[in-house]
Amino acid sequence: MLWQPDDFAYFQRRPIFRSMSTFSRNERLKSRKLISRIFKEGQSYVAYPLRVVWLPVDAEGQLATGFGDTPAQLAISVPKRSFKTAVARNLLKRRIREAYRLNKNAWYEKLGAGNLHLALMLVYVAKEELPYADIENGIKKMVKKFPGL
Repeated sequence: MLWQPDDFAYFQRRPIFRSMSTFSRNERLKSRKLISRIFKEGQSYVAYPLRVVWLPVDAEGQLATGFGDTPAQLAISVPKRSFKTAVARNLLKRRIREAYRLNKNAWYEKLGAGNLHLALMLVYVAKEELPYADIENGIKKMVKKFPGL
């Protein structure tokens, strides 16, 4: 008797994800030129504990930096002046990345309505290490306060 995949409970219990909430390579901002342009020409606002610096990207810039089908690319910065050890900085960056990943659908809906493509830089401005809940609230404030174009 041949085995059938339907016979195994493992295959029946595996969830099928329609829209995965991952943080893919296309969503990471890696272009040094674009990061320097963000700080020179970009606009900013504060959604404590984060400072959001953003810059709209034209079609030529999207192709050059590999946006793909994502409406935004993100880079995260935690200052060495406030957090001396790499362990502390990396922990905060992981928390920010996770909060963004879980709340990016609302962000993408807001950007999709205006057909915008953005380059984003999130800078952690708090002087002390905050718990994940406070960072997630900052990401939610970021989405609400975004001025758009």
